[in-house]
Amino acid sequence: MTSEETLKESVRNLPHLPGIYRFYDPEDTLLYVGKAKDLKNRVSSYFNQSRQHSRKTLKMVAQIAVLRFTLVNSEHEALLLENTLIKTHQPKYNILLKDDKTYPFLCLTHEAFPRLFVSRHPEYKEGTYYGPYSKLSTMHTVRELLHELYPIRTCTLPLLPQSIAQGKFKVCLEYHIGNCKGPCEGHQLSQHTNTK
Repeated sequence: MTSEETLKESVRNLPHLPGIYRFYDPEDTLLYVGKAKDLKNRVSSYFNQSRQHSRKTLKMVAQIAVLRFTLVNSEHEALLLENTLIKTHQPKYNILLKDDKTYPFLCLTHEAFPRLFVSRHPEYKEGTYYGPYSKLSTMHTVRELLHELYPIRTCTLPLLPQSIAQGKFKVCLEYHIGNCKGPCEGHQLSQHTNTK
């Protein structure tokens, strides 16, 4: 059986269940990770509806040699697994074929005085990302809880040690109502400060 016949057989045998599908080229390089409420219908559409596809999608489909999939219990689980795999493996066509519907993450920055903010386009050098969240209400609840438990600053000031030492910034209302420890005026020590 040729690789093309094997691929067609794999598509025919897909179940009508939620899951993650992964496309690989002949060298076993991961090309694309996708999620589906119905694996058979979604994956079949790549091969049966070619007139509706963009040039980039057609180029990707021409390179597919191997199909692998993972079944999950729900579409929500599929979303979480898809995002994890994309984050870990950075498949070429997930970058080229990004769709406009992206799910939000909460980012805790790597700054000396971290900030917590919402992002739909993770830049992993910037901080640690938590999510994705398929429900905005859940994400906002988590965000509010974290702000209640920890005095994470909400401002975007560039709090460098020399700027703080020179008195370039003043505390805002968040400090006065107890939501922030005032790192901008040196009232809070950086987590990176050597206290020895």
